[in-house]
Formats: sequence, C-alpha cells, structure tokens
Amino acid sequence: MTAAHWTDRGWVRIAAPAALGVAALALWEVGVRALEIQPYLLPAPSAILAQLQAAIAGVAQAALATGRNAFVGLLLGAVVAVVVAALAARVRWLDQVVAPLVAAIAVVPIVALAPVLQTMYGATSEMPRIIVVAIASFVPVFITTLRGLRQVRPVHRDLMRAYGASGWQATRMVTMPGAVPFVFAGLTIASSVAVISAIVAEYFGGLQNGLGSRIASAAAQSGYARAWAYVVAAIALGLIFYTVTLLLERLASRWARIPVG
Repeated sequence: MTAAHWTDRGWVRIAAPAALGVAALALWEVGVRALEIQPYLLPAPSAILAQLQAAIAGVAQAALATGRNAFVGLLLGAVVAVVVAALAARVRWLDQVVAPLVAAIAVVPIVALAPVLQTMYGATSEMPRIIVVAIASFVPVFITTLRGLRQVRPVHRDLMRAYGASGWQATRMVTMPGAVPFVFAGLTIASSVAVISAIVAEYFGGLQNGLGSRIASAAAQSGYARAWAYVVAAIALGLIFYTVTLLLERLASRWARIPVG
C-alpha cells in the first residue's frame, strides 16, 4: 500500500495535527515542570485540565452565552453584508458611497466601540456585544461577496439577456450561485472573528456570563489555571464555528453549480 494511498485517507489529515497537538502539550507540561515556571506566567496543561474538569458546568454555560452572542452577531452582520453587496454590485453610485464607509468600519477598534455601546444600552443588555460582532463580521463578508458578484462571466450574463430574463432572475440564477464560494470565504473569516469579537466585548462590563468576563475575573483573582480553562473553551468555540461554516459551504456548493472564472 503506497504512501499516497495513506495520505489520501481522511483520518490521516485528522491524526497528523492531533499527534502534533499532543506532542506540543507534552512538551509544554515537561517544560513547565522542568523549568519551574510559575502559574501566573504559564500554568501546566495538567493544571488547566483539572480546572476545566472542576468547573465544566460553568465553562459550558459561559461558552453558550458567548456563542449565542457570536452567532446572532455573525448572522446579522452576514445578512446585511450580502444584501448591501448585492445592491452595490447593481447600483454604481451606491457602490461609490458604500466603499469609503466600509473602509471606515474596517478600522473601527473594538476596544473603543464596546465600552461606548455598553454605556448606551446599559449593563444588562447583550445588544452591545451583538452589535460589535455584527460590525466585525460585516466587513469580510461584504468584501468577498462583492468581489464574487463581479466575477460572473460575460457569456452567462449575455445568455440570460438573450432568454429575456429579468435582473432579479439573472441575479438569482447566475450571479448569486457564482458568488457562493466568495460568500463562504468571507464567512470562514468572519466565523473566527465573531468569536474573538464577542469575547473582547465582554471585557468592558455588562453581564458577567461569557468567556471574556470569566477569563478577566479568574485572572484578577489569581486563578490562572482557571482562566486558561476558559481560554481552552474559547478555542473550542472558535473551532466549532469554523467547522460548521465549512460544512455549510459544502452543502451550499452542491446548490451552486455555476463555475467562477
């Protein structure tokens, strides 16, 4: 059996990074113990795992709260981005108006926006965190979607005109299917950005129910291993969002049969 045959197997693509991760954790554990690194600098993986097991209910609850905000914000930002990109692709003057606004939104710092929104909506509202996630998710989805909408081959567009199709029919049957890979390219980026943005937004007051606030609270109380346990949960949450996005992309690619070129 050739090496290529083994490499083509799906389990190899999973086992290889898993083995690398286990080796890195083992090296981390040995290094912390051998060098006697203090927990406030870097706790050992075994200590983090112990804290994760001890507080699994609280970690799951915090991850659910953060994941809910990230999901709602991602969905809101993505829908608005696709709609605005579709309009900008069809209306030239709107494209010229939206382009500088998107550039401005792209450089808005979350650390400056989150406390302002928190003051506006109050300490008991999740809306500031959702808005932060939506803004952060909007930019990559808009940029890639707009690019995809402009990638339609002229022959396809001319063919639809020859058949007497309306502008909406051409958009629905040709333009949008061709833009699907670009939309999901933006969503893949936005899925990770959404989780990061939701966690960062939780550092600036509000309900103490998410991973960001729990990390800050544990670190402030010198519970460094516990803080890292919440960090592990944040990593797992980001991977879940990323994996689900890839699965949705595969499902959507079966519907979009129009080649991009």
